[in-house]
Amino acid sequence: MPPPLATIVFGIGIVALFLFDRERGARGSKALWIPIVWLFFCSSRSLAQWLGMGGMDEMSNEVSDYVEGNPIDRNFYIVLVVVALIVVIHRCRKVPSVLRRNWTIGLFFLYAALSMAWSDYPFVTLKHLIKGVGDLLMVLIVFTEPDVFEAIKRVVTRLAFVLVPLSLLLIWYYPALGRTHTMDWTPEPVGVATQKNGLGELCDIYGLALLWRFRNAYNDRKDPNRRRRLLAFGAVLAMIVWLLHLCNSLTSICALSMGSGVMLLSTRPVFRRRPAFMHCLIAGVIVCTMYALFFSSGSLIQGLGRDATLSGRTTFWPELIKLVKHQLVGVGYESFWLGRRLEKVWVITQGLKISEAHNGYLEIFLSLGWIGVALLGALIATGYRNVMAAYRRDPYTGSLRIAWFLAPLITGFTEATFRMMSLPWIVFLLATANWRWEAARKTGRRGRSTGESRRLPKESCSAPDEAVATG
Repeated sequence: MPPPLATIVFGIGIVALFLFDRERGARGSKALWIPIVWLFFCSSRSLAQWLGMGGMDEMSNEVSDYVEGNPIDRNFYIVLVVVALIVVIHRCRKVPSVLRRNWTIGLFFLYAALSMAWSDYPFVTLKHLIKGVGDLLMVLIVFTEPDVFEAIKRVVTRLAFVLVPLSLLLIWYYPALGRTHTMDWTPEPVGVATQKNGLGELCDIYGLALLWRFRNAYNDRKDPNRRRRLLAFGAVLAMIVWLLHLCNSLTSICALSMGSGVMLLSTRPVFRRRPAFMHCLIAGVIVCTMYALFFSSGSLIQGLGRDATLSGRTTFWPELIKLVKHQLVGVGYESFWLGRRLEKVWVITQGLKISEAHNGYLEIFLSLGWIGVALLGALIATGYRNVMAAYRRDPYTGSLRIAWFLAPLITGFTEATFRMMSLPWIVFLLATANWRWEAARKTGRRGRSTGESRRLPKESCSAPDEAVATG
């Protein structure tokens, strides 16, 4: 099929996906397009890269690129942040409540701002902090929507319906855009992303959301559009499976498999009635992952077709730690991969042009030191408490939050997931923030539940609301 014809076919298919999932009378806030646009570029490439005007990616060959950045991207992101800030200020009545409930998130970003005082590149740190605050603003826009549950659905569905088919189109019919070459010139499918692990993270995060929606649509026997929704969600899920097969991102495959398993098991009666089983299941998944990666002498990793050093990642981790002079506070928010340090890293890795530690926890240590790691630990601990509180209130929506909580933690063992404008990081904030986004309990004239809340189990809908844990 010629590429122009394939573009038309895929375009028609994307429109059909939206029509199949369309809800009559459903209206969303126009402000929701701001986080959608932000997440589009976080999930794929920068604006400059899409326009073919350069742009900086993690395989850039110039050290100065990481200091100067790209003016097109910088100005575009500043505009988005300013617009998002205006929206948040306009919704100022709801914002203080969200911030009070999530003081650990505010404390993390406050410490990141303070790190400009000891950063070698304070202006660059400031620019990165603005992007990091942009992530937080996008989360605030979603949480201040009239219906948070519908907002979450709209954001993830719209992005998945566009990014996943577009990745297949680029890989199959536009290989100059959808494929890249590794250091040994082996072609590698990347789709809308810049490297295969980015494509894997896209499939992981949106795959969990679509599987959640597919299960809900399957259970909703009264929905007149049930078959259309199942067809739309099933088609995109099949594309995600195929993309993971093409890119062969083992981390994302494992994260999606584990997250899906936990999400599906969490709605079973035995787990809903005994939350202690859920604690054991989640702990078991994390412990097994850590054992396979770091304590099995590489035997399990080698059995999956990877080397024991995680493709050479673990060999240079000790050297990266040595480059941090003040390990208590780090080198400054998102400021490690700059200047002479980056030159030294490229020498240590024998010319391998890397710009991340390929470990989210180590990445936080390099930038913010042990204090940053402690704050991240506080985010994880309070986030887990919030996720489990949401699960006890509503196992069906809580199951997605659990999956989105686990996926970044698992991916973080081999990828830098807790960085600014990182899709797993934004999803982690959405899932763990102390704010209710369960389905609204809407009733019709006859008192019967309407909308997606009809799918919720009877015991979940009738259970009294628990107080949300502060944190």
